[in-house]
Order: sequence, then structure tokens, then C-alpha cells
Amino acid sequence: MESDATSSAAFYRLLAWFETNTKQVLVGTGLAILVGVVVWFFIWRQGEKQLEAGAALSAAFIPQVTGDSRGLSADSFLKVASEYSGSQAGAQALLLGAATLFDQGKYSEARQQFEKFTREHRGSPFMAQAFLGIAASLDAEGKASEAVTAYKSLIDRYPSENVIPQAKFSLARIYQNQNKPEDAFRLYEDIARSDSFGQLGSESTVRAEELKTKYPQLAPPPAAPSPAILLTNAVPVTTNQ
Repeated sequence: MESDATSSAAFYRLLAWFETNTKQVLVGTGLAILVGVVVWFFIWRQGEKQLEAGAALSAAFIPQVTGDSRGLSADSFLKVASEYSGSQAGAQALLLGAATLFDQGKYSEARQQFEKFTREHRGSPFMAQAFLGIAASLDAEGKASEAVTAYKSLIDRYPSENVIPQAKFSLARIYQNQNKPEDAFRLYEDIARSDSFGQLGSESTVRAEELKTKYPQLAPPPAAPSPAILLTNAVPVTTNQ
């Protein structure tokens, strides 16, 4: 009974406090509800924004899917990237817009968009592709020295990415054009080993052989015979009795 009386007294004290502080309680409750609603709306809106961005990106792809290349433009992708800059689809749209500009021969504009991607989406899993786009754009612009630096930086920073064979192949081609056969040969040999069953590996093998034909010094020297072979082939010496 004593515990029931204690509990009742505590309840009435709480009720009395609530009646005395009704305004503060209502304000506090209202703020909590308001914060909850704002957080819920933000989460919901982020989900909605992702869906909208995905739909917009799909719409930009329609001309490519239907084969109507006249309707495919970098602007459609870049518009999605601008309107949904905080979404994954927006990031992909920016990269696709840059790639479309490159395909259209607008190398300087493409490079600017690839560079924008690297600034705005540092955590993206497509960062290596963006850096390859920058290097390829510099290459296509005829800025060989800058392209070499960009390719080497990409290879050093992302050695295990799937774009590395392409970067090495492009770098080897530049070295070959710059009359640096040793550097080109080393890269072609590396690609041939790492991509032995791929198209780049096959092409690299062909180019490495061509370089060896043109520059015989690139071919490894013949291996020295082993001591066992020398002993086997030795002519026995006979002495007169």
C-alpha cells in the first residue's frame, strides 16, 4: 500500500508540474514534432530526388537506346548533372556528358567537365575514369607533355583500376611518337603480360614485336649456356700413350 501511495503521489506531482508548465511542454513537444517532420521530409525528399535523378538520366539515354543519335547531346546529360548535383545519377550524368563531349571532338570542353567531376565527386568509384578522361582530352588536344604527366599520375594513383591498361597503352603510344622506344617497349610488354587475352594485350604484343624488329637492342640478349651444357658438349682430350 505504501508503494501505491508513493506512486500516486509521484503521479500527482508530475500532473501538477505539467499543469504549471503546460506552455513549455507544448512548445517543447511541438519543436520535437517539427524537428521529426523536417528530418523525415529531408530523408523522403532525398529518396525522391534520387528517383527523379534516375528518371532524368534514363530520359537522357533514350536517344542512344533508340538509335536516334541526333537527339543525344552532352547538354542533356549536363542538365541532369546540374539539377541533381548531389545524387549518384547526377554524378554519372556529369561523367557521361564529359564523355559525350569527347566523342564529339570537343576535347577542351570535355576536359573541363572531367575536371569538374574530380572536384565535386572525390569519393566516386568512377574517379579513375574521370582522370583517364582528363589525360585523353589533353592527348587529343595535342598537349603531349601534359598528357604524359596526367597518364603517369593516373597509373601511380590507381594501379589496380581497370582503366590502367588503356592509360599505359596511350602513354606507350606517346613515347613511341616521341622516339622513346625503350619506355614504349617496357609499357607494351607490361600490358601484354597483364592483359594477355584482351584486345589491348594482343595489340601491345604486336607493337612490342615491331619495336624489337626496328630496334634490335630492345631484344633481351641470349641466355648464357649453363655449366652442365658446357660440360656435355666438351670434346674429350686424348693423350698419346
